[in-house]
Amino acid sequence: MALTPQNSEAFMREVDEAVRQDQLLTVWQRYGRWILVAVVASLAAFGGWLYWQHYSKTQSEAVSEQMDAALATATGGGTPDARQLDALTQASQPGYRASALLVKAGTASRKGDAKGAIAAYGAIAADTSLDQPYRDLALIRQTALEYESLKPQQIVDRLKPLAIEGAPWFGSAGELVAIAYMKMGKNDLAGPLFAGIAKDENVPQSIRSRARQMAGLLGIDAVELPAEPVQG
Repeated sequence: MALTPQNSEAFMREVDEAVRQDQLLTVWQRYGRWILVAVVASLAAFGGWLYWQHYSKTQSEAVSEQMDAALATATGGGTPDARQLDALTQASQPGYRASALLVKAGTASRKGDAKGAIAAYGAIAADTSLDQPYRDLALIRQTALEYESLKPQQIVDRLKPLAIEGAPWFGSAGELVAIAYMKMGKNDLAGPLFAGIAKDENVPQSIRSRARQMAGLLGIDAVELPAEPVQG
């Protein structure tokens, strides 16, 4: 079965609960949790958006079912069949090939092979034969894994082009850039970026909620009040 919006919403609720349980930790510890959440949220968004973009265009039922099964297993925290996944990375359809490469890299990350995952994501990001949204997602996830070893300015340089309102990965990239700004002491840049994420209805709700809280801590009200009814 394909991943449904209901499954994605349930998955995001679990992520939100994990964040709530972490509220008593220090701000720095919360940064680390957010980075992890951003990676997981990207996977959920990837399964619910990019895959269906290509699923609707393909005529290959057998390959689509295999890809669907691999994505469902990965999103559920399991390990897809390695042999089947390797075959999918050689698929003639670029969308399926990119999807399989991302799932393979994500599987390596969950198994604790951060070095292998970083290298895999870097290769995807540099592969010009793949569609740009896949490459951008790989760059975000590569950066998330390398976050603590990178200087804040390196993070900004990498992800700022993706942290633009209306871009497919605005929420995930913007959150990482905003945190980097905070580490640089540039709260004047971090606050408005958090506020923009919080107000963007295309961003996953879990990211918007965190961004709203951070914007508030930085003195920016990102709460949108409902529009008043027009008087007749």
